[in-house]
Amino acid sequence: MATVQESIEVSVPVSTAYNQWTQFETFPKFMGGVDSVTQLSATSTHWVTSIGGVKREFDAEITEQHPDERVAWKSTDGESHAGVVTFHRIDDNTTRLMVQLDWHPETFTEKIGSVVNADKRQVKADLKRFKEFIEKSGGESGAWRGDISAPPSGVSADASPANGDLPDLSLDDPESGGPRAGQ
Repeated sequence: MATVQESIEVSVPVSTAYNQWTQFETFPKFMGGVDSVTQLSATSTHWVTSIGGVKREFDAEITEQHPDERVAWKSTDGESHAGVVTFHRIDDNTTRLMVQLDWHPETFTEKIGSVVNADKRQVKADLKRFKEFIEKSGGESGAWRGDISAPPSGVSADASPANGDLPDLSLDDPESGGPRAGQ
């Protein structure tokens, strides 16, 4: 399994950064290789990507979401990955985003890319483009302020075999490396 952890500070209030991040259909504007994201429901999205000449489609489920704090997800078919982004208030106009992704490189090219940290460079570049996007836009393009609680410990939100061996990152706190307080 490959793991990527990256962070960036953006010069907007935490609510602005969080609100924009909930607008999944805007991801192609700042994420390289993402052709489209379609919001299917409050907790599910459909992705189309083109990376390294390989086009893929997959669905992902939001496993936990708390306004101005975190958004966690994992794939439900196709791509095998899970992730969490957390939002940390630095001051009234500065927010640190921390991203953690776990994924299974499947093809030879993906495995080599992981070994040479191409995945880490991609996430870092995507975060830089998000910073430019949100700082230049003058504000978020929308917001979803709903709250989605993580499944109880030991219970997977998606028990499909393709995802059975992925950790539930919604329970991880990238700053402390441990379970989220109160879980």
